[in-house]
Amino acid sequence: VIRPEPCGICGSRIRFGKAAIKCRQCQLLLHPKCQDQCPSPCVPRPHHHAWPREGVLADFAPTVPPLVPVLVLQCVTEVERRGLTETGLYRVPGTEPLVREWKRRLLQAGGALPALGSVDNIHVVCGVLKDFLRGLKEPLVTFSLHSAFLQAADIPDDAACSTTLCHLVSKLPPANRDTLAFLMLHLLRVSHSPECKMDILNLSRVFGPTLVGHGSANPTPLAIMEDTPRQCKVVAQLLSLPPDFWRGFLRTKQENPLP
Repeated sequence: VIRPEPCGICGSRIRFGKAAIKCRQCQLLLHPKCQDQCPSPCVPRPHHHAWPREGVLADFAPTVPPLVPVLVLQCVTEVERRGLTETGLYRVPGTEPLVREWKRRLLQAGGALPALGSVDNIHVVCGVLKDFLRGLKEPLVTFSLHSAFLQAADIPDDAACSTTLCHLVSKLPPANRDTLAFLMLHLLRVSHSPECKMDILNLSRVFGPTLVGHGSANPTPLAIMEDTPRQCKVVAQLLSLPPDFWRGFLRTKQENPLP
């Protein structure tokens, strides 16, 4: 490098005259030693300079598959890099002012995200991811398919339930579908970590309201009360689907394969 720049993985400066690696697709600059920690799949950076403060998921997604917003990709990569030994991952809240500040910084940065390695507390990174998903104008399970997902999760026969959910996932908008697949594989890895103590039931309680949400932007108090246990059931059933089903949407070999 000609001038010192921060590594996109560890956040430390790459000093003048030192070797560096730069991705042709997403322009990520990093130390050669940090190459193995590079996010996968690689996501091209969007052409605009900043993301909107709010929108549907497609507003934040890249233009080529897999359609996973780079903010989601980077948060998940950081969590898996140093968070899979943390007890209560995603259940323990991050410091709210820090979560809000980092979310603001990431949204303002657009595709050129600052390195999350400088965030000391991994629960803050988890909080940013959850807050981003909660702040979407429409949850990953879209308003139009919301009731169908709830009904599918109630099907008593496991095989019929799985078949119906697979069909519904394929009907989601491409960005919603790809991001849901990416998150399901991530949450399965979290559930397999003994240190995290976050099994599928615990994770479904945390992510049910975030990923499934409600059937409209302004649900009634009664709808909120009735939906809450069913949201968790949907996520639990989605996490019970075979990992290969989710991998199929991402069209790339995932790192850290599940056992």
